[in-house]
Amino acid sequence: MEHLPVLLNETVSALVHDANGIYVDCTFGRGGHSREILTRLSQDGRLWVFDQDERAIEAAKHLAAEDSRVTVVDRNFKYAQSALADAEICGRLSGLLADFGVSSPQLDDAMRGFSFRFDAPLDMRMDQRRPLTAAHVVASAAESELADIFYHYGEERKSRRIAKAIVTARAETPILTTLQLADLVKSCLPRSKDGKHPATRVFQALRIHVNQELEAVDSLLGQLSEILVPGGIAALISFHSLEDRRVKQFFRRPVEDAERRHLPQLGDQQKWPWELQGKAVKAGREELSQNPRASSAVLRVARFNP
Repeated sequence: MEHLPVLLNETVSALVHDANGIYVDCTFGRGGHSREILTRLSQDGRLWVFDQDERAIEAAKHLAAEDSRVTVVDRNFKYAQSALADAEICGRLSGLLADFGVSSPQLDDAMRGFSFRFDAPLDMRMDQRRPLTAAHVVASAAESELADIFYHYGEERKSRRIAKAIVTARAETPILTTLQLADLVKSCLPRSKDGKHPATRVFQALRIHVNQELEAVDSLLGQLSEILVPGGIAALISFHSLEDRRVKQFFRRPVEDAERRHLPQLGDQQKWPWELQGKAVKAGREELSQNPRASSAVLRVARFNP
């Protein structure tokens, strides 16, 4: 399936407000957003791109070879502040974009093990240089840990039942492939009323756990005020409620969330430095007809105004 960047015009139009500025694409993927950003920059503008996927980095290096305004960083975006500080541009960024979650090329590559549409090794690593795979988690995690992973990262109500079934099954036969796991989950759950495969939440949970996705989101949110110039824009795209809830709570900073570990603590006289730029944006009918995967995408844009 062709990789189509979600909410492309909405995101880049909100992000690029200074054609001479420095911008960051935290999740290069195959470069759809980055290429559009470049069309709106002057020759003095600059774009830094991050990714942890080897194939994405290869694509990013091809773009950098074509366009000298591009700098490629082969790291997870949770290291953005460190990399930008090394280049002495922390606090000078006009805008930052992050498109969280798994990319379409990763989903569509059978051997990556993200999808139960294919029978493949149970891998799920975005950075394949890391040692921990989903198969390792399924094989070695205690029943209680599996249940917690499925509940907290997949919001799976039947997490304990699924965890027990996995522990029972793995004692007989190792669970090494996507279809083994998907069929096992399907066998212990009733048919879903919404038409989704019963293993959808379990696969999401394992992927998030293996890649430490929410920890990376929390880390990036905590770095934004150090990365952006006053007046800078953060444009963040989420694909499920666990990500979007974090982004929304961070930008709004309700009182009850002031103690969340990724929220900087403020003195009594300080104001929260983020101004939401309109409501959350979702894909319209035309985009959904071309890219059904955009149906769960939510864009939130905020301006840094310390």
